[in-house]
Amino acid sequence: MPATHPKIGPKMGQEPPAIRQLDEAAINRIAAGEVVERPASAVKELVENAMDAGARRIDVAYADGGKTLIRVSDDGHGIAAQDLPLALSRHATSKIDGSDLLNIHTFGFRGEALPSLGAVGRLRITSRVAGADAAEIVVSGGAPGPVKPAALNSGTVVELRDLFYATPARLKFMRTDRAEAQAIGDVVKRLAMAEPYVGVTLRDVSGGGEGRVIFRAEPESGDLFGALQGRLARILGREFTENAVQIDAEREGLTLTGFAGLPTYSRGAAVAQFLFVNGRPVRDKMLIGALRAAYMDFLSRDRHPAAVLFVECEPTRVDVNVHPAKSEVRFREPGVARGLIVSGLRHALAEAGHRASTTVAGATLGAMRPEGPGPARVYQMDRPSQGALGAARAAFAPEGAPGLAERHVAWDAAPGAELMDVPVAGRVEDAPVAPGDHPLGAARAHLHENYIVAQTQDGMVLVDAHAAHERLVYEKLKRQMAENGVAAQALLIPEIVELSEAEAARLLEMGAELRRLGLGIEPFGGGAIAVRETPAILGQVDAAAMIRDILDELADLGASQTVQARIEAVLSRVACHGSVRTGRRMNAEEMNALLREMEVTPHSGQCNHGRPTYVELKLADIEKLFGRT
Repeated sequence: MPATHPKIGPKMGQEPPAIRQLDEAAINRIAAGEVVERPASAVKELVENAMDAGARRIDVAYADGGKTLIRVSDDGHGIAAQDLPLALSRHATSKIDGSDLLNIHTFGFRGEALPSLGAVGRLRITSRVAGADAAEIVVSGGAPGPVKPAALNSGTVVELRDLFYATPARLKFMRTDRAEAQAIGDVVKRLAMAEPYVGVTLRDVSGGGEGRVIFRAEPESGDLFGALQGRLARILGREFTENAVQIDAEREGLTLTGFAGLPTYSRGAAVAQFLFVNGRPVRDKMLIGALRAAYMDFLSRDRHPAAVLFVECEPTRVDVNVHPAKSEVRFREPGVARGLIVSGLRHALAEAGHRASTTVAGATLGAMRPEGPGPARVYQMDRPSQGALGAARAAFAPEGAPGLAERHVAWDAAPGAELMDVPVAGRVEDAPVAPGDHPLGAARAHLHENYIVAQTQDGMVLVDAHAAHERLVYEKLKRQMAENGVAAQALLIPEIVELSEAEAARLLEMGAELRRLGLGIEPFGGGAIAVRETPAILGQVDAAAMIRDILDELADLGASQTVQARIEAVLSRVACHGSVRTGRRMNAEEMNALLREMEVTPHSGQCNHGRPTYVELKLADIEKLFGRT
């Protein structure tokens, strides 16, 4: 017989191991492995404790990426001297009484953070409550020392040194100091978003002394949206807040607030997505899927939306006790939460109308600026006065001859016409549209048979006519589909798809939603289902492949957009073929009509793939390019 490998062979005949109770130190080290994965995890737990203590200002300092020192100071209500030993006991907390684990209003509630940190590092807690003297306690490797008097004005200072010295195997999994410091910064900024009225400072004290400030956010004031906008501008930059729409929606007792970036302000990776549930930062797969679904119709697959969203509900409607680090949640009614995010975001983006991100104009101006070190050379002379300009025109124009502005040239001038015959100030100038009457201005020229140049009150707009009209046609087709429904075509022979019973049951649960999109399914015994109808607009469909794609999406995100996405992809192709083609000349009336329709059509600021349909340049910026300012 072949030899059995000792590590994978049967354990027949071996003595059964005895069951023993682990000691308190081992229990705490195991718990620490779940709660404290890296220095950033420790910072998260300590900052959350400070916020739960009602702190208005929190100072976080670290050295060597948090490996040798993490210190969190706050001005909260503190811990009484007699409670310090109890605070280091597992499952000891002041935040809940244990009677209702669903009705949680604080960040922390398990009472695991401090004993876990004390089990794997050298922990010192100094605290003072109002009307009492300060006290401190030191824990090393899980062994607490006595409570001693200390000096502290108010609040609490928690100092953690030599993280994981008691579990050296964990040190091997630590990344570089720079990577760990980056993770600490991300955690602190995420928590600072959750509490805009709390001031937060992050310092690197690796070299000793006061160190250098990595991040500082002063407490914000004003209403919720004003405070949040100010905090986000500090953390994500004003570019985000200037190119984001305000979100304020409610659905069946759940509310959604925050800011979401315009589709044209998208990112190459999902690095600017911040989700909070009852103020708690989470990385929830269902919520991320809902965010992706809300932008599905506006972004290509390689682009990702930017958003900061807060979902608020009664604590009893969401379970936050499903992950050791409390980074995931489970909604009692996940469909309601998902629908709130999708509908709330789409409604806000629709209200943005034709608005496109200002970053598009910034990129355009940047492309126009000369490259190279040092300031650009200015060749512009001092701007002449109007009197001097009039004298020059009079001197160079023959008596009785029309001025340049009075020349009228046919719009359809042949390519290659003389420079003076280019219709810069021709019939388009005479169109009965004043630039100040409309946000996208009045059409002034049609360049390269595709681009519309429009004059606004304080600048100019350059429109990609094909991309803009493609979006307009697409939105019209979607409205018609929503009003009339999706036509279904019955299959001559129903296609039978074999699935597991669980997969079939899950798919049949959303049968009504699929039927609304033109996909008719019925049970066919066991785990099989029969596909009797498919959306007519899709033509010939591989029903089995579509069904399996839907199931994969359900397993991954809890919902499926496969059928709708395919239908909208077809509508997008139809819109592309039905829109104004590049190379077709447009007259003034057509161009102005296109601009007016863009102004009243949602999402017209970006094409069907998320690219901008127009660029707006302010006159002040244009003059800077020519050295006029």
